[in-house]
Amino acid sequence: MQITNKDLRKKPDITGFLFILPAVLVLFLLLLYPVFTSVYYSFTSKHLVRPSYKFVGFDNYIKVLSDPNFYKAFMTNIKWTVYSLAGQLLVGFTAAMALHRIKKFKSFLRTILIIPWAFPSIVIALSWKWILNGVYGFVPIMLQKLGIVSEIPQFFSNPNLVFGTLVFVNIWFGSPLIMVNILSALQSVPEDQYEAAQIDGASAWQSFCSITVPHIRNVVGLLMVLRTIWIFNSFDIIFLLTGGGPANITTTLPIYAYNIGWGIKQLGRSSAITVLLLIFLLLVCALYFKLLNKWEKEFN
Repeated sequence: MQITNKDLRKKPDITGFLFILPAVLVLFLLLLYPVFTSVYYSFTSKHLVRPSYKFVGFDNYIKVLSDPNFYKAFMTNIKWTVYSLAGQLLVGFTAAMALHRIKKFKSFLRTILIIPWAFPSIVIALSWKWILNGVYGFVPIMLQKLGIVSEIPQFFSNPNLVFGTLVFVNIWFGSPLIMVNILSALQSVPEDQYEAAQIDGASAWQSFCSITVPHIRNVVGLLMVLRTIWIFNSFDIIFLLTGGGPANITTTLPIYAYNIGWGIKQLGRSSAITVLLLIFLLLVCALYFKLLNKWEKEFN
């Protein structure tokens, strides 16, 4: 019996599917399953200790949206994200521009500047907690001995200092990632374009706006999207340094959800918080991509 081309077309080819099956399973187990589970639990009275629970509809969402602490944590989260993202972009972009112009020891300096991003968050948090400790910390004691302050500053317990301290640590931690990506984008810009612009009499600012910005805008845009998501969902640095204190000044939505879920064991209400957080981030990302598309059309 001879097999024709028509018969071969009818036979399904599952080879490609088998190649991507492991990645699909990992995606489902690590991403989709937790998301669907959180959405499901957000409509139940799921308790962290009690095994039995029931369907409660939108009660968890009503309780969350009726809690003033939720809006306080949300506004803290907004400030935390805006200040951290702006600082990381400014420091990372400045460092990338400086490294791009340096001719000697570029690899060495790049390696040194990437160190903060190379360490785990727990190491970073505990190191800064030791450095800025109000009893034996190196920086507070040095500031007092130099006469800059009369009393040893309490960076993690003073309400006027704690939030700025956390933002500073987060900027220090996240800037190297932005620096490396922007530096890679800058190195892809053809040098002959700068030479042609210089011959035509363009200023440094005109060359930057007409040549540099179009080549790095996509990288910067994607970095803004990714860093917004990561910073908004940041939990480890804040929790390890302050735990959300003092007096809930540094409590963001992830920590607020943790306190509800693991503090008072209300896993259903905690899931509702995470679902609201997911919806908000999806809306922010949609706005980001809309602005990026508009920005790209303006340059084209």
